[in-house]
Amino acid sequence: MGGDHNHKEVLMTKDTRKPIVVGVDGSADARRALEWAMEESGHSGSPLLLIHGVDVGVAAASPYGSGTVLEQLEEAGEQVLAEELARVRAAGIEADGRIEVGSAAYALIEASRDARMLVVGSRGHGGFAGMLLGSVSTACSHHAHCPVVVVRPPDA
Repeated sequence: MGGDHNHKEVLMTKDTRKPIVVGVDGSADARRALEWAMEESGHSGSPLLLIHGVDVGVAAASPYGSGTVLEQLEEAGEQVLAEELARVRAAGIEADGRIEVGSAAYALIEASRDARMLVVGSRGHGGFAGMLLGSVSTACSHHAHCPVVVVRPPDA
């Protein structure tokens, strides 16, 4: 019986090097998700991987200045990502981040393939007040390749 216990400990130790993937978009819900992930990282020692998805949708296919729109969205995303990474690293937590152009849900689901867990806010900037879950958190909870934590506001 002792051998089984030791084997489980080894598996858990290996798993802590897998990152906790967190979706960040500058929204209050994403900030709560990041705070939750930071606390979990403090307990488990897992590094964080922050992902900001630049989902330009139909605007990206527009021949009328879509390059400018895309550049503006990427610049805004880089600023959000840089601010959140600085916050995490200032807390002494190992973290990396990246911008993904395309569907935010797809980027997070793909990143979940090598993750310990995926953490998202219940609604991002595209959410409507009163909705239980936004489209990104719904897609992630249905299609991720690892456990998913959806962090909701305290009053929800």
